[in-house]
Amino acid sequence: MKTITFLFVLFTSITFAQTDAKIYDIINSVSKDRIKADVKTLTEFGTRNTFSDTISNTRGIGAARRWIKKEFDKISNDCNNCINTFYQKDLVTKKMSRRVPHDAWVVNVVAIQKGTKYPNRFVIMSGDIDSRNSDGSNFTKDAPGANDNASGMAGTIEAARVLSKYKFENSIIYVGLSGEEQGLFGGAGLAKYAKEKGWDIIGVLNNDMIGNITGVDGVFDNRSFRIFSEPVPANETERQRRARRFYGGEVDGISRQLARYIHQNVKTYMPEMNPMMIYRLDRFGRGGHHRPFNDLGFAGIRIMEAHENYTQQHQDIRTENGIKYGDTFEHVNFGYAKKLTAVNAINLASLAWAPPSPTTVEIGGIVEASARLKWNKVEGAKGYKIYWRDTTSPTWDHSRYVESTEFTLEGIVIDNFFFGVATVGENGHESVVVFPNKIMR
Repeated sequence: MKTITFLFVLFTSITFAQTDAKIYDIINSVSKDRIKADVKTLTEFGTRNTFSDTISNTRGIGAARRWIKKEFDKISNDCNNCINTFYQKDLVTKKMSRRVPHDAWVVNVVAIQKGTKYPNRFVIMSGDIDSRNSDGSNFTKDAPGANDNASGMAGTIEAARVLSKYKFENSIIYVGLSGEEQGLFGGAGLAKYAKEKGWDIIGVLNNDMIGNITGVDGVFDNRSFRIFSEPVPANETERQRRARRFYGGEVDGISRQLARYIHQNVKTYMPEMNPMMIYRLDRFGRGGHHRPFNDLGFAGIRIMEAHENYTQQHQDIRTENGIKYGDTFEHVNFGYAKKLTAVNAINLASLAWAPPSPTTVEIGGIVEASARLKWNKVEGAKGYKIYWRDTTSPTWDHSRYVESTEFTLEGIVIDNFFFGVATVGENGHESVVVFPNKIMR
């Protein structure tokens, strides 16, 4: 077992720093104009309410989802059929919710870019197809849904356009989800489908409203965005809950680690941006399409604007007291939508290029001035990074690169820090950090 004395490391982290020029190319390839054109097209379907017209080619959710599938098919044609596109659907009935006005199929548009080495490991970017007005059950009145959520859907299509030019070891899924406004039906359907198919999901990046920079709080901000994540998995066992009382991990679940990964990656490649980690599953009392995946034990987060304008969400188009209500095209800031699309694209790419995470990370060192860590060897990993942070820090602030599968950090009191381990590939891309899940005896 290798050891290192590192009394100075509390103040100076030792890191294996490596960046990938392809990530900068991805950022530069995201097109504001293409996102703008796609948002415009989506708003011109009039309404995309889950229960709106499915027959018309110009109005309603049916026309919208067929157009989205055609866009994914065009992208696939341009990359020699590198993307497989299909519909995934589930029937929802009036008995399921008071927000369901009539029985209907909730249809998702799924586009899979298969990985070369781990085709059954997936990182997912989602946007919502559906929209609503003041009355979510009114499926005939106009509901253009420009920011909520044509922005997220357009960003997902644009990410597919950009990333289809590359090959990845892991698979990437770009998906348009339906039924969000009536109860997260689309996400629930796809999460169940993923479970049944045995998908190994690295993480879900749910994008819901990524185009507004002027908040009702009076703040104008085109650099900040929020990353919502739950602290621990919803399906954790009683044994896991009891272990946390003694070993920590109250804010170290798989979704929180995914949020930290995105935060760190953005700070590395897009330092002008201000990613805000929000320690909540979602906005206060509200929900998003990552939640159904969380419910089944998958890692998932929500990416969205930092400052919302509620006069432009869930509103009939109208003017009252000089205020224009309604989620319309002119309110979307496409430069900002481009930035958040790039945030997604670089994280999809980084995760898809990275080796799998360790499955087992052991830790020991009780009543010793050291921290011992041991983990399973991961195929495709050049090395590993041991991360640690103060117990009150939101981010992994210190790291040590090693090429063994066990390591002892001498001179550190294990009680005062939290630890984790990530894999590092030959290309420098890292997996999501894994918090210790076994105690070394």
